[in-house]
Amino acid sequence: MNAAPADQIRLLDLQAIDSRLDQLAHRRRSLPEHAEIDQATADHTALKSLVVAAQAQLGDTNRELTKAEQDVEQVRSRSARNQQRLDSGAITSPKDLENLQHEIGSLAKRQSDLEDVVLEIMERLESAQTRVTELGARLEHSTVVLNEAQARRDAAFGEIDTEAEKVKRDRETVAAVIPADLLKLYTRLREQQGGVGAARLYQRRCEGCRVEFAITDLNAIKAEPKDAIVRCDNCGRILVRTAESGV
Repeated sequence: MNAAPADQIRLLDLQAIDSRLDQLAHRRRSLPEHAEIDQATADHTALKSLVVAAQAQLGDTNRELTKAEQDVEQVRSRSARNQQRLDSGAITSPKDLENLQHEIGSLAKRQSDLEDVVLEIMERLESAQTRVTELGARLEHSTVVLNEAQARRDAAFGEIDTEAEKVKRDRETVAAVIPADLLKLYTRLREQQGGVGAARLYQRRCEGCRVEFAITDLNAIKAEPKDAIVRCDNCGRILVRTAESGV
């Protein structure tokens, strides 16, 4: 394949543009905000689960307290009715009076025990409410952290994408004047060689693979016509000869 020296030189311009696009794409993928967002998302998800669990525990404790308070009220009401019966004087049988007094005493003990249960549940309820409040505050903070990281990432995306769009337009301008067959070869080699399809021959060295040519190889390159497409024997990339190539 042959191509005018000027077209070969344009390959170096195109390669520089493509390398810049690769750098921008790598920068976009490697933003530190990605790791921050991943961590913030994991923290946020974990906190949401903790909040749900804490709210469920708070609800269960509330229901437990309601049931305990109802039990106390039932015992208190029954004890009050018994006390009214006792105070009314309607019960005259000594045995019945004894039984009623015994029941009143038992109910008083039962009421005291139930009130202790209520106090214990109230303490647990307070702890559960405190945990829900604390976890809610942590969840709110994690939301702020996540949103801020996403905003920084999006701002960086905008900056990178703006530059990338400009570079792409520059690429279209350069690629438009390169012969189709040369552009096709360059594109294929770029895909095969890690993003570099054309490299400058600079002072006896291929700038693609950094291999320095022996004098005999350099003489062979020098003997090639100016419009010949020369390939590096080591990496296979297109070698672009310039005034600084030493040939």
